[in-house]
Amino acid sequence: MARVSTKENKNLYHRTRESLQLTREAASELLESITPERIEKIENERSLPHPDEVLVMAEKYKQPSLCNFYCANQCPIGQQYVPEVTVKDLSQIVLEMLASLNSMNKQKERLIEITVDGEVSEDELKDFIYIQEELERISIAVETLQLWSERMLATGKIDPELYRKYREK
Repeated sequence: MARVSTKENKNLYHRTRESLQLTREAASELLESITPERIEKIENERSLPHPDEVLVMAEKYKQPSLCNFYCANQCPIGQQYVPEVTVKDLSQIVLEMLASLNSMNKQKERLIEITVDGEVSEDELKDFIYIQEELERISIAVETLQLWSERMLATGKIDPELYRKYREK
């Protein structure tokens, strides 16, 4: 069993490894391509992980959310364009998505009015921004659902072969 660190402000990579009760040495064996010393540097934030290292950790630790965390918080491009997604229960994801879809359903006529001339005038800007924000909420709900699915596939709670079979149809 891994010795638990007493460090207070552990980063996500550190907490994830410890939640699996892995020492850095055992994690290195599992990860195959990342040395214990490199894991220590990443966990103590003396070095940022490389994208390929995050991909390996996400796969081997069965935590696809590590990829979203990296993109949203550590990748310079992702910080600009990728929202951080929080893993939630399926029911919460669906309810949030339906609430946003219902709101958009009420706003679709206004969006048509705003965009029919190909421009957004000053008096339309407030409504246009509200609609943009609602669409962003839908986008995040979709990303959250995707992340939830990936986690269920990684942990075997959804049969990966059956999932692929239905996706290919």
